[in-house]
Amino acid sequence: MPMSAGELEHMIRAALPDAEVEITDLRGDGDHYAARVVSPAFKGKTRVQQHQMVYDAIEGGMGEELHALALQTGVPDNI
Repeated sequence: MPMSAGELEHMIRAALPDAEVEITDLRGDGDHYAARVVSPAFKGKTRVQQHQMVYDAIEGGMGEELHALALQTGVPDNI
């Protein structure tokens, strides 16, 4: 069963409550999303570590409800 954009955003915000999250459904099928996640929690983390934090937030949904997730992560400019 596909994951809704709202569900994906909710899972990320639950793990990273201070994050700015933008979700885009790339194909309209609920299986292919792009996510832009900006959070102070990423400060001092490598890009790989930032992405792992987002993957941890979606609790193993990759490969099951979610086929593809293109991630852009970063730290807010004011930090």
